[in-house]
Amino acid sequence: MTAITVDGRRPGKEPPPAHISPRRTLRHGLTLAWRNIAQLKHSPEKLLDTTLMPIVFLLLFLYVFGGAVAGDTQSYLQTLLPGLIAQMAMFATMGLGTALNEDIHKGVFDRFRSLPIARSAPLIGSVLGDTARFVTVMTVLVGFGSLLGFRFHTDPLSVLAAFALAYVFYLAVCWISVLVGLVAPTPETVQGLSFIWVMPLTFGSSILVPDTSTMPGWLEAWTKVNPVTHLAESMRALMVGGPIGNHAWYTLAWAAGIVVVTFPLAMRMYSRRA
Repeated sequence: MTAITVDGRRPGKEPPPAHISPRRTLRHGLTLAWRNIAQLKHSPEKLLDTTLMPIVFLLLFLYVFGGAVAGDTQSYLQTLLPGLIAQMAMFATMGLGTALNEDIHKGVFDRFRSLPIARSAPLIGSVLGDTARFVTVMTVLVGFGSLLGFRFHTDPLSVLAAFALAYVFYLAVCWISVLVGLVAPTPETVQGLSFIWVMPLTFGSSILVPDTSTMPGWLEAWTKVNPVTHLAESMRALMVGGPIGNHAWYTLAWAAGIVVVTFPLAMRMYSRRA
C-alpha cells in the first residue's frame, strides 16, 4: 500500500505551487467549466427555464405590445427580438447564482478547496460553464423568432459581432449572479434577490419601447445610462441595421466595470462561504 504523508501528499510528489499562473488558472477554470456542462447531459431539465422563457416572453410581448408600439406585430418583431436578446442575457444568468449556492450547501466547493487548483478556478469554471445556458437561450430565441418572421438585415459578420457583444456582456453580468449566490443564505432566496436588480435593468430600458422620449423625465434619464439599453441598441444596429453610435463601446465599458467591481467582491465572499 502506498504511504501517505501527514499533509496528504504521496511521497515524492511535489507540493502545489504557492503561486498559480494565469494560464494554469484559466486551464483549471476550463476544466471545471466542462464539469458543469457535462452535468447538463445527465440533468437536461436544468435548461428547461432557458428553453421556455424566451418563447413565452417573445409571444407575450409581441402580441400584447406589437400593435400599440409599431402598428403591427411583424414590424415590432424586427425591433423586439434584438432587444429580447439583451433581456434574455440578463435573465439567463439568474440560474447560475442558484446553482452556485446549492453547490456550496452540498459541500462541493469544500472539495474544490482541497485540490491544488487556483482559488478562483471554481468561480471561473461556473461562469464559463454557464455558456451552455447562453447558447440555449440565443438558439431558442432566434430560432423561434425566425419562425414568426424575423429576418436579419445586415451581413453575417455584423450578426456574429452582435452575439459576441451579447456574450461578453452576459459573462460580465454572470459575476453579479455569482456574488448574489454567495451572499444569499439559501438557494430559495437567490431568485428573489436576483429579481431586485434584474427587473429595473431590463424593463427600465429601451428593450420593449425603442422611443424612450414618451417616458417620464427621471425614467428616460435612467434608460440613457442603463447598460441594457446600450446593449439592446447595439443588437438592433448590428442585426437589423442603423447607426450604432457609441452604444457598443458603452456596453463594453459597462461589462469591464461590472467585472472589476464584482470579481474581487465575489472572491472575498467565496473565501468566507466556501
